[in-house]
Amino acid sequence: MTELWRQSASELAKLIASKQVSATEVVDAQLARMDALNSQVNAVVRVLAEEARSAAVEADRKVASGERIGPLHGVPVTVKENIDMAGLPTTWGVPALSGAVVPLDAPVVERIRAAGGIPIGRTNLPDMGMRIHTDSSLYGLTRNPWNRNRTAGGSSGGEAVAIATGMSPIGLGNDFGGSLRSPASACGIASIRPSAGRVPDAGFVPTPDQLLSLQLMNVQGPMARRVADVRLGLQVLMGAHPRDPWSITAPLMGPTVPKPMLVALVPEPPGGTTDPAVRDAVHRAADALVEGGYEIVEACPPRYEEAVVLWRQFVLGDFAAVLDLILPMMGRDGQTFLMTVNSTASPPDYKAMSQIFISRHGIARAWSEFLARYPLVLTPTWTKLPFEHGFDVATPEGTAATMELLRPTLPANLLGLPSACVCAGADEATGLPIGVLLTGARFREDLCLDAAEIIERRYSVKTPINPMD
Repeated sequence: MTELWRQSASELAKLIASKQVSATEVVDAQLARMDALNSQVNAVVRVLAEEARSAAVEADRKVASGERIGPLHGVPVTVKENIDMAGLPTTWGVPALSGAVVPLDAPVVERIRAAGGIPIGRTNLPDMGMRIHTDSSLYGLTRNPWNRNRTAGGSSGGEAVAIATGMSPIGLGNDFGGSLRSPASACGIASIRPSAGRVPDAGFVPTPDQLLSLQLMNVQGPMARRVADVRLGLQVLMGAHPRDPWSITAPLMGPTVPKPMLVALVPEPPGGTTDPAVRDAVHRAADALVEGGYEIVEACPPRYEEAVVLWRQFVLGDFAAVLDLILPMMGRDGQTFLMTVNSTASPPDYKAMSQIFISRHGIARAWSEFLARYPLVLTPTWTKLPFEHGFDVATPEGTAATMELLRPTLPANLLGLPSACVCAGADEATGLPIGVLLTGARFREDLCLDAAEIIERRYSVKTPINPMD
């Protein structure tokens, strides 16, 4: 049998349910892989070995006794360390919160456990999740396993690296400006930013009451090596929860779309430049979709660049009220990145914030009409390859370039749309993976994932991998 740590979450669940392997064997295999590799990449910052082994024993007892089990029964799961786990600190990667122990699991952790998943580790993130590069003042730098001198992306970088290297088959992250999709692209795995409200979002740290931008744009979601596992994870996590008053229950499958489905192709998104290798990867993905029966039309959604700018203005205005509280908790590089981004414009006043919401409504309406004709939009995830460590804070120009390269992720956050990331091959010169995005109308995650699986079958890179220099 293939080594257990190489198996997907879905495969492991089947093996455990059919008694071909035990949950204890699976957990031990993942912990051994973690022990062998984590020192090279620093993805997992808290190993939950004792708890996981205890949970595995109970999982095996349930299988042996014929009890009803969930879709992830006995499957190890890693959890980003800004997602609450009862009895553990939600550190957000900073020393100031290293003792912020919470009383309850976040809704997504609660649902993972209810599905039989076994948390085995907590994963790294940048200070307060407010950087596109995973380097924590509490835990240090996470390295990209494809090239340890390059960024793993952020802010769910530790999660992406743990999954890409086989330390975990599936994990939990979140996405406010691309944080599920950016590291998935940089590390050659898959993820989805669910529609706003699809997956419940609630926590205690730094406060149970969220800023408006977080209420509207932050989502929790799954990451995995394969799209099928991302779909399974989404099915486990989705649905209304009383701790998130804006979460809803909606079916994953929507109405049938007439074939051939039109896909709007945006190989070089407006608002900046695109690396030719990235552009070519988007075209490769488009070719795979054509072979899969889709019709590709090069067409950009309306007011695309305005959506990117508006995301930034909204965040800048909303975080102005708490910046003085956040900055002292962050390390030097995190402060540098955040302050440099904020120095490029003045926070909007109340009149400007009102206008931001008026414009957001207009853009959302325009995109809704566009998506009625083109149910999917295919773009890069990043418009450049993963950068070298420190590039994003070394100079103001580097910070600006970093914000520019992530622009394809931002419209989905602003508008609350689902957006799936899948690998579309690797750059020939560097070997670094390149991810693409499939963005759709609200609650059409099914369309995003269906198309992502077609691209994956043709162009996915081989994972798990051992870290490379």
